Amino acid sequence: MQDALTLLNQIFGYPAFRGQQADIVAQVAGGGHALVLMPTGGGKSLCFQIPALMRDGVAIVVSPLIALMQDQVSTLQELGVAAACLNSATPPGEARRIASDAKAGVLKLLYVAPERLLTPRMLDFLDGLPQISLFAIDEAHCVSHWGHDFRPEYQQLGLLAERFPDVPRIALTATADHQTRADILHYLKLEDGQTFLSSFDRPNLFYQVVEKHNAKKQLLDFIKREYTGASGIVYCLSRKKVEDTAQWLAEQGINALPYHAGLSHETRDTHQRRFLREDGIVMVATVAFGMGIDKPDVRFVAHLDLPKSPENFYQESGRAGRDGLPAASWLCYGLNDLVQLAQMIEGGEMAVAQKQVELSKLDAMLGFCETAACRRQHILAFFGESREPCGHCDNCVSPPITFDATVPAQKLLSAVYRSGQRFAAGHIVDILMGSDTELVRQTGHDKLSTYGVGRDYNKRAWRGFIRQLVGKKLLEVDMSRGQRLLLTDACRPVLKGEQKLYLRPPVDDARAKTVHAADRWLRTEREERLWQALRRWRKETADAHNVPAYAVFNDRTLRELVEQNPDSPAALSRIYGLGELKLARYGEALLELLAEAREAAG
Repeated sequence: MQDALTLLNQIFGYPAFRGQQADIVAQVAGGGHALVLMPTGGGKSLCFQIPALMRDGVAIVVSPLIALMQDQVSTLQELGVAAACLNSATPPGEARRIASDAKAGVLKLLYVAPERLLTPRMLDFLDGLPQISLFAIDEAHCVSHWGHDFRPEYQQLGLLAERFPDVPRIALTATADHQTRADILHYLKLEDGQTFLSSFDRPNLFYQVVEKHNAKKQLLDFIKREYTGASGIVYCLSRKKVEDTAQWLAEQGINALPYHAGLSHETRDTHQRRFLREDGIVMVATVAFGMGIDKPDVRFVAHLDLPKSPENFYQESGRAGRDGLPAASWLCYGLNDLVQLAQMIEGGEMAVAQKQVELSKLDAMLGFCETAACRRQHILAFFGESREPCGHCDNCVSPPITFDATVPAQKLLSAVYRSGQRFAAGHIVDILMGSDTELVRQTGHDKLSTYGVGRDYNKRAWRGFIRQLVGKKLLEVDMSRGQRLLLTDACRPVLKGEQKLYLRPPVDDARAKTVHAADRWLRTEREERLWQALRRWRKETADAHNVPAYAVFNDRTLRELVEQNPDSPAALSRIYGLGELKLARYGEALLELLAEAREAAG
């Protein structure tokens, strides 16, 4: 393991392994198999990159997306590691050169998509290599029907165990519940390997959930208040909403770009390249964007619609703060989100059993949004992990106030009952508000005893109460019959006055402030100037090398340079992320830039 630590220090510039990294490296470098479950930003890549450098031969890394391959290869090449990727975008001449380097023993890591790996030609090529050091299967949750990114090709990767029985295999993922883990072990034939299950906690992430009301304005306020000039991702459910939101944010002065599968390949590629290589870009996207994106300095991930499962939410929000610095997960949702997602599931072509699984996960996601308890505690419980309240989410920092809502709940439940449990939320609210609508008149519901009994609250408040009652399972939404609201058995004690019910009060927009303040670490004007000078230098250097900015240095390295202000090669070598190669390549330029900043500051 001393060899592994030396590689970690000299090439990657990190002082020590984190968590279970050392044990995983020892297992794989020693020829053993492993299943690694580690949160995004936890350092999964090092778990196969270090063994690949320690063992003879070339490591074959299975990766599902071209962008992920290119990111990791660019970063490794910047570190001086011989790495390459083969995908549909690789020109024939370059593919021949890569194959020649692999056969000659020059390459240490070769990234391949699962579809390409499984072709007879590729398998014959692997048979002809002098030595394969290991197989790494990244994003391994793609193997499972019950996972959130199922890809049928992944289930065929078990043939690697049969065809190359003496080559160690490591499967890695950041999100997998119990069923998905079982599928990974089964399909990838890793039953005789060792499972390494790290905590799924991301302590640097701040979770906040807000009720949807003019969502674009809420998003803009959040960005301008907390993250002006920062890189971020905004997820929307539909392509149209992506384009509308990106255009609107751009009109408000936010450097926002759209990304979805309906855009041309050239547009998507251009926008993704800008997001990876420039500072301060906000990417507005469908969930088609981001899987495997290695950009470490994403400061926030915002959801303008409800994610369809805790796994999706965890994976997507986990793209913020991969560098370990403070970051935010901000979610804005409403009852319509729940209805829309449930309809998509019900109308899908999946088997009935899988629909039930998907609906139960959607229900769990609603529970996360509606909980008054610690959000981190809630999301970790989904993955079978228990912990004390975190003190670092909106509910911990500003515990929700509840009030005795028994009477308004009784009015609401009674309106659902007296209208025959045949109408959606909008009509029930109209009954309670005493609205003079055509449907109210046609149905005669203006004659009901509950007509107009809810004028002490506005429509938004009543929709909020409905959403909370659905979350508490006192009401349910029947997607198959026009989204009508149905009473559940659990509502009877409340309706009969036998049980009190406590709900969150309606939100007052004037007081609905973000309870989290972004990390304000820049303390002086000198630090601000140096920070901006380092970012400009990093971008110029990255452009010259044709790599993403973070492949040169990530934000954590720049932050330590600002805070420690090293004035010698020895002091510089103690900065996080500065290995021997980068010291030799960039040390002189950095010391000169820092000296100029000190002179300018007097």
